[in-house]
Amino acid sequence: MSIGNLDGLDYHSIRGLLYKGELSCNDLVENYLNQIDAKKDLNAFISVFPEKARSRAEEVNKKIRAGKGGRLAGLVIAIKDILAIKNEKVTCGSRILSNFVSPFNATAIDKLLWEDAIIIGKTNLDEFGMGSSSENSYFGPVKNPNDRNRVPGGSSGGSAAAVAASMASAALGTDTGGSVRQPAAMCGVVGLKPSYGRVSRYGLVAFASSLDQVGPITRSVKDAALLLSVIAGHDDHDSTSAALEVPDYFANIDRGVAGLSIGYPREYFTEGLSAEVRESIQRALKILENGGAKVEEISLPHTECAISTYYILATAEASANLARYDGAHYGFRADGITELSDMYEQSRSQGFGEEVKRRIMLGTYVLSAGYYEAYYRKAQKVRTLIKRDFDKVFDRYGCIVTPTAPTTAFKIGEKLDDPLQMYLSDIYTISANLAGIHGMSIPCGKDSENLPIGVQLLGQSFNESTTFRIGQYLQEEFGN
Repeated sequence: MSIGNLDGLDYHSIRGLLYKGELSCNDLVENYLNQIDAKKDLNAFISVFPEKARSRAEEVNKKIRAGKGGRLAGLVIAIKDILAIKNEKVTCGSRILSNFVSPFNATAIDKLLWEDAIIIGKTNLDEFGMGSSSENSYFGPVKNPNDRNRVPGGSSGGSAAAVAASMASAALGTDTGGSVRQPAAMCGVVGLKPSYGRVSRYGLVAFASSLDQVGPITRSVKDAALLLSVIAGHDDHDSTSAALEVPDYFANIDRGVAGLSIGYPREYFTEGLSAEVRESIQRALKILENGGAKVEEISLPHTECAISTYYILATAEASANLARYDGAHYGFRADGITELSDMYEQSRSQGFGEEVKRRIMLGTYVLSAGYYEAYYRKAQKVRTLIKRDFDKVFDRYGCIVTPTAPTTAFKIGEKLDDPLQMYLSDIYTISANLAGIHGMSIPCGKDSENLPIGVQLLGQSFNESTTFRIGQYLQEEFGN
């Protein structure tokens, strides 16, 4: 099969070809390596593992021929370079960790390998996951495969670009305030942020520990469901991992939407939302209604507080988590320093990028004496109110439908000098992280410049099954 014929195929389609003997894992790996080489200008990868991937392909081929292939046999996957892979660098897109090699695997990585996935490389990202455009990387910005002059979204922009450009069958990203869903929308693929606690964070380099979640980026809803079924589950290494059974996400995925109650929040359809994005989301709502769902307007009254709440809490946690990078224990150390205090100052000043330093300073400020009560404590209280808004809605509705991002992909450099405008790129996604619920973005059309638009489905904690069901129906109707 030619490379061109593989473009755009999801893993479920590829798996069928593998098990029919029409394709081998070696073919797949060579295909994706060729694509990565041909599309270097996207800057989607920080590191690529050609020999390891080829060796792994041989192993998995043998298992498939013996009828012993795992659930992900032949899945060629890219990993956001913020997750630990044993004996490989985990840079987090930062100079301060540019040469750090992990001594262990993240739990999510182990689970992929146990099911015979093939890891092809690690993808570029906003430094430590801090950004909405994948421009804040020590290794340079990622470009959108749909338009090289535009951003792919962030912070998992490398992972989204890799899947959209057929450089991997799927990818893992991480989502702290929309960093899986927003780039998925801007690149035209599926991105899932699972419920907080559904996937172990062990081996994920922390940005904001109460918000971070590992999630899949794929070409189809069914691939996202399959990947979640593999990486989900309790992990003794992670105290925030939920001790809940992982359901069968495929049991009802093809049932359609008849009989479901779906809400759309009026607060998400106000000034700042692109007219073309609004039109696409309204079309999605009409499709759901025509499919037999009950679609009604709802209210999430504390939505206006979400941005300020998020940037107080996220920066506070970032400030605490990134204190460990001091030039003494591991990572980058500034040269020619004789005094200990100078070593700390210069190592951090030279090792961190501008956006990371901005967030560390913000977080240190809100945690400082005299400001903790005024900012951090109040933000925690508002976070509780935001969560209660969602709880009330989910008492009556199975899903909330919103835009994923207010606009399609913007131009590279367009918002770098205006951090507040950049932060507003995540206005529709951050509430899910604050509330601990799950969210998924799926493609729902394109704008007049042929740039992808994403619709976001938000669901109650640990009820991803219903969201997959709705997402599958929408994807079929949109013909993605």
